[in-house]
Amino acid sequence: MPNDPYLDASVVWRIKSGNLDFKESSYSSVKEAILSSGLATEVIGLISSGKEADVYLTSYRGAPLAVKVYRLYRTSHRGGRPIKLDALGWLAAREYEMTRQAWNGGALVPAPARRVDNMFSMRYLGTDEGPAPKLNEVDPDNPEVMLNMVVSGIEQLAKAGVVHSDLSAFNILLHDGKPWFIDLAEAVRVDRTGEAPWRRLQEASVALDRGLSSLQGYFDRYELDVGKDVLVNRIVSSLDRHNVLNRA
Repeated sequence: MPNDPYLDASVVWRIKSGNLDFKESSYSSVKEAILSSGLATEVIGLISSGKEADVYLTSYRGAPLAVKVYRLYRTSHRGGRPIKLDALGWLAAREYEMTRQAWNGGALVPAPARRVDNMFSMRYLGTDEGPAPKLNEVDPDNPEVMLNMVVSGIEQLAKAGVVHSDLSAFNILLHDGKPWFIDLAEAVRVDRTGEAPWRRLQEASVALDRGLSSLQGYFDRYELDVGKDVLVNRIVSSLDRHNVLNRA
């Protein structure tokens, strides 16, 4: 059995009993899963494919929606056997909740609709001609204005209680002339810092530093400075409501 040490008992039982197909799901089986879950009434086609999840263009009674489907397994980049993800539905649940938190706080993220198991539906960002392009694929007419909008979006995310942990020009879509943030599965929740606020704020600081460094690589094309250090300090300080960082 593939990668035995990485399989929990319930998954092993499902494979042995024939209730779980270890192979990659076919398009037809994913389509059937989306339709039978009630997330959509029509599946139009695949929008994008990643190592952990795929996104499909669908519609619900004529209204366009995007449905993100996380895989139970992903394939090793080294050509080895499949590797189990953390758990069926866990990443979908986390991204759905993070996206809802951000959307409720007024951040530019696709409005989440419903989640079922390892799938969730959300607003489709795009037109009849195709999905909204990623920032990395676009040369904006005014890069400085775009930078200001991206920075404002990052600050609004934090104000809503979410710090993106995989921030890059690949996870920002341009729709209606604005930058929209996607892929929040591993975001850091900062509206409540819990019993260890210092640790949570440090996680947020590291995530922001990493993400802004990535964005700096994109804006280097236009010789623009993201202002990483100033921005990280400003955002984290705004989140440090009890001044725990200065007391650490």
